Amino acid sequence: MRDYDALILDLDGTLLKDDGTIPPATRIALQRISAEDIHVMIATGRSEQSAEPVIQDLGILNPSVIYNGAAIWCPREKRLIEERHLADDHLECLLSFAEVEGLLPVVMCAGSKRALSPSSEIFNYALHDMKDIEIVSEAEMRVERPIRLSLFSDRHQDTDSFARSVRNVSSTDAYLTWFPLNLLPSHRDSPLQVVDIQPQCEGKKEALRYLQESRGICANRCVAIGDAPNDIPMVEAAGLGVAMGNGMDELKEVANRVIGSNNSAAIAELVDELWP
Repeated sequence: MRDYDALILDLDGTLLKDDGTIPPATRIALQRISAEDIHVMIATGRSEQSAEPVIQDLGILNPSVIYNGAAIWCPREKRLIEERHLADDHLECLLSFAEVEGLLPVVMCAGSKRALSPSSEIFNYALHDMKDIEIVSEAEMRVERPIRLSLFSDRHQDTDSFARSVRNVSSTDAYLTWFPLNLLPSHRDSPLQVVDIQPQCEGKKEALRYLQESRGICANRCVAIGDAPNDIPMVEAAGLGVAMGNGMDELKEVANRVIGSNNSAAIAELVDELWP
C-alpha cells in the first residue's frame, strides 16, 4: 500500500533544469505515476502566462497553484478557477512607495502584466524574459482585480531589508515573498532584489488546501518539493517535505529530506523510490 497520493512540485530550480527544460527521466517518472492515479500538481510563483508553457510541455494538465498561492490555474480550461486580489488602496499605496523609492513596479492581473518604462538597463534586463509584459503609463498601472505587485530594487543590499521596508507600507494581511533576482538562472549576474506582494493567502500551502477540498487528499498523504523560501509553507505542511540540493538553506532546514540538484535525475529517483 502506498504512503502518498499526491506530489506537488515547484518549477524554477526544482522541476526545471537551469536551462529551463524538464529532465527526461523526470518527465517519464511523473507521467508514469500520473497514469497510476498519483495526483501531480504544480505550485509556482509564476503567472499563468509564464507557467502555462511548462505545464503543457509536461503534459499533466491538473489545476496548478500560481502567483505563490494567490490563484489557481486550470490548464485544460485555460482560465483561473480561483483568484484573490489586492485592494485598490493597497495597490495605490505601493505604487506611490515605488515611485518615491525609485523602484521598478510590475503589476499583474488575469491575462496581463504591466510595468513602467525601466529607468536603467539593469531594470530593463529584469523584464527581458517576462512573457507578454506591456510597458504602460502610470495611470494604466492601476488595474482592476490586481493579483500581484512585484517590486524590483537596485538600492537594497539584501532581500530581507527590502522586504522590511515594503512591509512597513504594506497591508498587514498581505502575503509577501522575496528573493534575490540572481536566484533565477537567467539572471545570475543581476544585483536586483525582488519583493512580490500578493493578497492574503497561505502561500503554496494553498495547494494542500485545494487537494483536500477537490480530491479528498489530506496533507499527510502529499509530497511537496521545492528549492526556495517561498516553498516553505507547502514543504512544512506536507506529509513529506523535500528540498532540492541546489535549494536555499532556509528551506533545507525545514525539509524532511534533501535530494540532488535540479540539473540531475533526483526527482525521478525519488518518484521511483516512493511509487515503485
